[in-house]
Amino acid sequence: MTATHSPASPTTRVSPLKVATASFVGTAIEWYDYFIYGMAAAIAFGPLFFPSFSPMAGTLAAFATYSVGFLARPLGGIVMGHFGDKVGRKSMLVTSLLLMGVATAGVGLLPTYDQVGVWAPVLLVTLRFVQGIGVGGEWGGAVLMAVEHAPGNRRGFYGSFPQMGVPGGLILANLVFLLVSSNLSDAGFAAWGWRVPFLASALLVAVGLVIRFSITESPEFEQVKESGEADRMPIVTVLKDHWRQVLLAAGGFVGNNTVGYIFMAYLLGYGTNVLGIDRSLMLTLTLIGAFAWLGIIPWASAVSDRHGRHRVLLLGSAGLACWMLVLFPLVDTARPGVVLVGILGTAFFLGVTYGPIAALFSDLFKAKVRYSGASLGYQIGSILGGGLAPTLATALYAAGGSSTPVTVYLVAVSLLSLGCLALVARDARVSTH
Repeated sequence: MTATHSPASPTTRVSPLKVATASFVGTAIEWYDYFIYGMAAAIAFGPLFFPSFSPMAGTLAAFATYSVGFLARPLGGIVMGHFGDKVGRKSMLVTSLLLMGVATAGVGLLPTYDQVGVWAPVLLVTLRFVQGIGVGGEWGGAVLMAVEHAPGNRRGFYGSFPQMGVPGGLILANLVFLLVSSNLSDAGFAAWGWRVPFLASALLVAVGLVIRFSITESPEFEQVKESGEADRMPIVTVLKDHWRQVLLAAGGFVGNNTVGYIFMAYLLGYGTNVLGIDRSLMLTLTLIGAFAWLGIIPWASAVSDRHGRHRVLLLGSAGLACWMLVLFPLVDTARPGVVLVGILGTAFFLGVTYGPIAALFSDLFKAKVRYSGASLGYQIGSILGGGLAPTLATALYAAGGSSTPVTVYLVAVSLLSLGCLALVARDARVSTH
């Protein structure tokens, strides 16, 4: 089941570290764009774009628009995966960054419901959809550029660089939101302050484009082109011959992605609106957790290079399921120190289960269909995971009046991923005998 791969070509024009660093920077910028939307949905979009709803219903509606981006992600993965396997990884990375930057800056320029009525949420949903297409094509390209340039025995470590872009983008988004919200009154933040993080994206995207144009194409993709083995319809081949790998990859990612978006998006609104924790304090606690997550990803990925990706991911997934039993009981105390313990434990297991996935997913598919296969598995997992998580968690809390149903939900999806990763590991053992 595990695809074979070739070592990086000795004629590669740039070092693996430079390519991996470029993947990290570009991916962090894209995820910054994606996360500021989630934060704004949690604390600002409800009254601005859905003012006729109750506070709870407004938050639910705002998170529903947040989920629209996830519905677009497989489309971005399919389209950019197709061209990434036929034209090249690098060109798709530039395209995805441009799409994300234009959509994000557009959100910062949107009129509110009070100004244009129903057109405000319609435009908001449209731009969120474009964001989803951009980020849907981003992950596969960034990961493959890093992994396919890497030495064969360090694919996990170098593949972790674009994975670090997720907490990197979250840190950047938190810092910007914390800076803006700390220096403005609630009225000033609602009037115009929420726009600043979105408009700042234009400058970040310009930096990212300069960096992405400076790197060379993947050597493994160049080998595919030179050999004449490029697949005419990569996505069709993936769905026909590799559907099991796609489904197991998606299932293996659901738990991490669900917990990740509870951590990144839902907890901010939950802590602020339900528990009454100061918004700046909640942003600070999330920021500390994001730094911990950032540090764990490369460590866990390097460990997976030495001791095996399956072993690290299985242990991490079991730990994640166990930790989900205590996350909300800890957060519900509303005591900052205890909340931080819950967040740090979550960040640790998120890092262990996220970092090595880049190399694992890459090795599930042959190079000629790898962009399509890895992207599709990842993005299906993101819809079933993070795409539903904030909306479903909000609805579960509203229906049950407590965080217990949310806990049950998080444990269940974590166990689902554990089972799928166990099947991936079993298939890999069978294929080597």
